[in-house]
Amino acid sequence: MILRIVAVGLVGVGAALGQSGKTVQGGPVKIVLVGDSTVATEGGWGPGFCAAMSKNVTCVDDALNGRTTKSFIDQGAWQKALDKHGDYYLIQFGHNDQKPAANLPVPRFEEYLQRYIDDVRAIGAVPVLVTSLSRRTFKDGKVYEDLTDYVNATKEVGARNHITVIELNALSTALLNRMTQAEADKFDRGSPDPTATGVDAVQPGKLDRTHLNPYGQKVFGRIVADQLARTQVELGPDVVGEPVQAGAK
Repeated sequence: MILRIVAVGLVGVGAALGQSGKTVQGGPVKIVLVGDSTVATEGGWGPGFCAAMSKNVTCVDDALNGRTTKSFIDQGAWQKALDKHGDYYLIQFGHNDQKPAANLPVPRFEEYLQRYIDDVRAIGAVPVLVTSLSRRTFKDGKVYEDLTDYVNATKEVGARNHITVIELNALSTALLNRMTQAEADKFDRGSPDPTATGVDAVQPGKLDRTHLNPYGQKVFGRIVADQLARTQVELGPDVVGEPVQAGAK
């Protein structure tokens, strides 16, 4: 699911073509991922996304654990990401912004998201917002949705700026709601990878329903890649392989 308006589709594709004609010509592309731990290499969807890209794409996962829209900037991580001069920047925050200790109510969260968009455009790149990956805690047989305010804010900022918003929250929630708690836990960090064997299948630590094991990284990273290619159509040839099948059994 992609949040788009007809005019947005034209603006999004036009922006991509305008800033990076080499993309259409099959030249190399750099995609930079920024966000919190649910995007980062240790337990986020970033590795699965990068694995779905062709050799034509340089995929850089700059997401960091525990970061908010504010702290990612304040600690210098955002400037480092901009200095890599990507062609596309995928931006997902919300998990830590919503915590009371962050002191980032929705209006401030929106202001910081706007900063990211403006900065990406200033270097001639294409900003793409991603709504937060759903946590996998069930209540009364369904995913307990506790990210709604920040998800909606992300969509609103994207709509105001006429850019692509990948609705990972809605997509991940819909997938999980077709499962039981036990089936959804197969994506959790600390849960064995059902696609691996031997030592590779083992995941140390207790069950973590926010972060992902390698299987979860593959599934949700691939969802992001497929959705990106549906609207940034010039990237379609750079998404390789087949989507991971992750239906309830």
